[in-house]
Amino acid sequence: MPELPEVEIVRQSLNKKINQKRVKKVVIRNRNLRFLIPNNFKSFIKNKKIIKVDRFSKYLIIHFCEGDYCLIHLGMSGTIHIVDKLKLSKFTNTSFYHSPILPKKHNHIVFEFDNFKVIYNDPRRFGFFQLIENKNALNERFKHLGPEPFDKKFNISYVVSFFKDKSKDIKSFLLDQRFVSGIGNIYASEILFLSKIDPFKQAKLLTKNECKKIILNSKKILHRAIIKGGSSIRNFQDISGTLGGYQKEFKVYQQEGNRCKATGCLGIVKKKIVSNRSTFFCDSCQK
Repeated sequence: MPELPEVEIVRQSLNKKINQKRVKKVVIRNRNLRFLIPNNFKSFIKNKKIIKVDRFSKYLIIHFCEGDYCLIHLGMSGTIHIVDKLKLSKFTNTSFYHSPILPKKHNHIVFEFDNFKVIYNDPRRFGFFQLIENKNALNERFKHLGPEPFDKKFNISYVVSFFKDKSKDIKSFLLDQRFVSGIGNIYASEILFLSKIDPFKQAKLLTKNECKKIILNSKKILHRAIIKGGSSIRNFQDISGTLGGYQKEFKVYQQEGNRCKATGCLGIVKKKIVSNRSTFFCDSCQK
């Protein structure tokens, strides 16, 4: 599943292409996504002008000039492709997950513009589209989620207060979107390695300094991943033919059995499966 940096790359690609454009036509080929596409989906979006594409956590938010929104979540396998009507492009994918070219099957939703199409492809159909009528409804939609790592609300006061008396391990909290929004399995392992914190340490046992490290390194790693274009786990390319490059900088994720990359550390990277999720960590310097 794409995490915050990968969704941000999709946002940037989409915003560059569809900002200030008007949707000419909407085609629905399959309503049966994670949530059923509503009956008014076509009429809600057709002929509306897009003023920007925003993002919160792992959600894309299309802003329309009328003050309403279309929310998109890519789920496990969703990808968004931009197809030019006037010229053939080798790469259509706006991010780095799955095929860099438009697959022949599972094209569920199509937004048509004057000279190009935006196509949502999703083999597993865990992604979804949701129509939001106004700003208050948008805020209500996200009220159950914690702040993003880049948000000023994600500060030492918030983190220390949240962890008070919590017995759950810190790795699980970094994946808990109610605590902080946008971090997934890849970046959680990398954040905890850079912070030199045992991923299985109980949150209530973290020191104030360790909490500060988590805040700082969450911002640092996600920012770096966005700059590097996200993580191309399968070496696929985006619409410009560019590879996501952050996977080249992984310190522990998918590094099981390798020597720790921390200066002076002789530890070995280990992998442990917890709740069907892989956690990667150094058995020496993460205490």
